[in-house]
Amino acid sequence: IIMEQYVIVIERGESNYSAYSPDVLGCAATGATVEETLQQMKMALVMHLEGMAEDGEELPQPKGLAYYVSQDEPVAEPGDLITHVEISLPAVA
Repeated sequence: IIMEQYVIVIERGESNYSAYSPDVLGCAATGATVEETLQQMKMALVMHLEGMAEDGEELPQPKGLAYYVSQDEPVAEPGDLITHVEISLPAVA
């Protein structure tokens, strides 16, 4: 089993939070609290990556927070929370 850390951006909405990973395009989650949103995002990432592996797609490699901080284009807006989650990557045969 390979463990990887994916950067997660959590944004506050009017009545909830939403999250995405700049490393895994098309994968997002929402929740009522930051904690719930982070947990939902972790589950969404696992399902998304497992689906990619089942379809024979190459899994995206996490770039890490330092990569996104050093870019000219910001990955998050002021006020957003940036963190990471550790994911067990599915074995790819």
